[in-house]
Amino acid sequence: MAQPDPYRTLLVHPDADDEIIQVVYRKLAQRFHPDVATAPDAERRMSELNAARDLLLDPVRRAEYDKATSERSARRARTAAREPAAETASPSSGSSASARPAADQQPRPEPTPADRPEAPGGATTGSPPGNPSGSVLNFGRYAGWSLGEIARADLEYIEWLERTPIGRPYRPELDSILRVAGRRRADPVGGAAKASFGRR
Repeated sequence: MAQPDPYRTLLVHPDADDEIIQVVYRKLAQRFHPDVATAPDAERRMSELNAARDLLLDPVRRAEYDKATSERSARRARTAAREPAAETASPSSGSSASARPAADQQPRPEPTPADRPEAPGGATTGSPPGNPSGSVLNFGRYAGWSLGEIARADLEYIEWLERTPIGRPYRPELDSILRVAGRRRADPVGGAAKASFGRR
């Protein structure tokens, strides 16, 4: 069985530093520790979290993993580049409907479940749903999603992000989103102005 991707296991970007890895690990450990979690797979998840943290906090092992991963990615890219050429060269059935579109017109393939990080409840996040608004994240399970898209799909993630160090640059936006969603009480000073933000 292939080793799980430690970055996906911990929901961190490959460029995340040790402090971010530790913070995210602690949050996930609080959620999945077998002593507190009710999920049947909590013990397995906790074991995966421990293994991922140990690998990523060891500079030598992390460098070896990153190198091996980049080599695998390069091999996959080379294979994918050869496949369209092979399919184009194969005899066609004569139907124009079976003709392969030009490479630049092909839709991007939907990632397989193994390629996508898990979201709460075992669902996968996949591609952004559209109608972006706000800053776009470049890390974690919602990399490529705007904060507005995430808020519509997973408001708990917005709350979690606001509490973490990695969410500091987005805190004003996150606070506004949570206020509009009714997850914040208006401040005594300027509360009326903030409360009106959610009115249309």
